[in-house]
Amino acid sequence: MTPQDLLRAAPVMPVLVIHDAELAVDLAHALIEGGLRTLEVTLRTPAALEAIAQIRQHVPGALVGAGTVLSPADWLRAQEAGAQFGISPGLTPALLEATRRSTLPFVPGVSTASEAMTAMDAGFTALKLFPAEAVGGQALLKSLHGPLPQLLFCPTGGIHPGNASAYLALPNVGCVGGSWLAPEAALSARNWQVITELARQAATLRG
Repeated sequence: MTPQDLLRAAPVMPVLVIHDAELAVDLAHALIEGGLRTLEVTLRTPAALEAIAQIRQHVPGALVGAGTVLSPADWLRAQEAGAQFGISPGLTPALLEATRRSTLPFVPGVSTASEAMTAMDAGFTALKLFPAEAVGGQALLKSLHGPLPQLLFCPTGGIHPGNASAYLALPNVGCVGGSWLAPEAALSARNWQVITELARQAATLRG
């Protein structure tokens, strides 16, 4: 799977902050039942790597990756845990060099035209726009499409059901990153039906 294929796999990529790895398998099943199989587990918690490992081992239908990859060490640990792709909020020379040593899809984050051009020069055409709403959102993406039509984006940050369709209508958006799909209250209560319904609604979003 290419990074562009990854961004086109579903209209919304769940951005998951998992504090308890024991919930990971049931969470993944709930999201897949709702129609979303591409899952980004952010490396923001001590449980993240174990959550990735559990999903990879027990949920064969999931395509699970690591988000918030900040360093070569993060990317190495994520791959060792079984991550099938990586996503970063930004890009650094060290991280870009580390991704060249892997055959797995990697989506670096950008927030400016210069960063997008730097990523493109390094061979990346699938990018994360972060933090999307804060750096210009839809207007920025429309502006970037003219000079950089070969780039495909996953805008993340400030995206919600109310504006997701507008983003998805843009020709250079493959999917959006959605943190609303696994509410903390639903996770704590193990209310998988709520999460499945949120995923089902997200899976039908189109521009």
